[in-house]
Amino acid sequence: MNYGIVINVLGNILIFESLLMVPSLVVSLFYNQGDKLAFLISIFITGVIGLAMLRKIGDKNHISTKEGLAIVSLGWFLASLFGALPLFLSGSAPSFIDAFFETVSGLTTTGATVIADVEILPKGILFWRSFTHWIGGMGILVFTIALLPALGIGGFQIFKAESPGPIAGKIAPRIKDTAKILYTTYFTITVLQIILLKIGGMSLFESAVYTFGTVGTGGFSTMNASVGAYNSSYIHIIIGTFMVLSGVNFSIYYSLFKGKWREVVKDQELKLYLGIVFTAVILITINLYMTLYDNLGISLRDAFFQVSSIITTTGYSTANFDLWPTFSKAILFLLMFIGGCAGSTAGGMKVIRILVLFKLIKREISKIFHPRAIIPIKNGEKVIPNETIAGINSFLALYVVIFVLGTIIISLEGIDLESAASSVAATLGNIGPGFGFVGPARTFGDFSGMSKALLSLFMLLGRLELFTIIALLAPKNWRNEGVNKIIP
Repeated sequence: MNYGIVINVLGNILIFESLLMVPSLVVSLFYNQGDKLAFLISIFITGVIGLAMLRKIGDKNHISTKEGLAIVSLGWFLASLFGALPLFLSGSAPSFIDAFFETVSGLTTTGATVIADVEILPKGILFWRSFTHWIGGMGILVFTIALLPALGIGGFQIFKAESPGPIAGKIAPRIKDTAKILYTTYFTITVLQIILLKIGGMSLFESAVYTFGTVGTGGFSTMNASVGAYNSSYIHIIIGTFMVLSGVNFSIYYSLFKGKWREVVKDQELKLYLGIVFTAVILITINLYMTLYDNLGISLRDAFFQVSSIITTTGYSTANFDLWPTFSKAILFLLMFIGGCAGSTAGGMKVIRILVLFKLIKREISKIFHPRAIIPIKNGEKVIPNETIAGINSFLALYVVIFVLGTIIISLEGIDLESAASSVAATLGNIGPGFGFVGPARTFGDFSGMSKALLSLFMLLGRLELFTIIALLAPKNWRNEGVNKIIP
């Protein structure tokens, strides 16, 4: 393996991260609060170490699968490690493991927090927490690829290892152009939501913070009561709508821009995603109106917001859904596993995998009556290769295994099964809040340090689609090129 290119790219990632801390420093200076020194030290340490890692490298255009896996896995770990410095140095987090958990949660767009009272945090720290959502939403490494063409470093293995979903599709022939298209779309949606929230009465600071959490599907808030602190249906609907939009494959927006309406209308994943959202909203609205609320409009508003928040794994809340009827909670718990579309900023298993699973079940039922029939699995007009289907099956099986084992381990904390299961589902699916011990009115702060470290690992596993980190950690795969065969 070419360790030089791995260290070089990791060094560039740290340099970019130090530069990405500058806007938070500017916010801190503007509000003249006590986190200025923490950002100055963090920027200095991160930048200096990044510069020290730069070195001359050989073949820059070829990155093998192993090198791509190493860059992605170590890149996310280092970004989280150094990104935790401002929270730790400013005293915003009580310990470094808490600061690390909070930063992993931010960069993986999970939104789970260990901080009980976020309203006392300095403005710069609040901005940094939410800005990590925006950075991590589209991927800090995709961001790196977009800005590294001057180095001539080939980036498809990095892009493939980091891309959410079973298939890493390129919008443009060159990866750097794909990254730029994605970020242009990302930036456009971000600016639009900031403007709409500002019209709704939020300050520019609040508009930016909640937009970072929405478009990045993260969920960090400036208020302990999350979006529920804003008693405005306009704000709830705008954020809820943009959460749904952020759960859509971003290549859809490029297709719309190109006028390819027929492709968008025929997209099966998009139709299933919107169908799930619509069905869940209607069912929860009816359940809330019949049991808990006496206003149909409020029932619909809160149901729409919470369904949008959970299926896109954002994690914002306008109500304590842990107090909702069991039927509504069961639907939300199911949505935690489904997640958004592949190629979006959302977490979870991804709708495309659920779609393929349904098609596989349908095929097996058909084979009972037609055992000799050859029935391909298609996504629209395209036949899904058998190796991709095998990767999807492996992913779903591994997801369930990690969820079950994680629940058993976390239950050693002495919490109830619902809390243990939802804490694992909320971190593995990059959602944020769960039920019971980790409900929307609670935090992850009462977990032990070991559990916080394990849940941080779950967040990274979920963001990097399980196999990226597991393949890197498997010793057997370092002795041969078999690693190429296990990436979904």
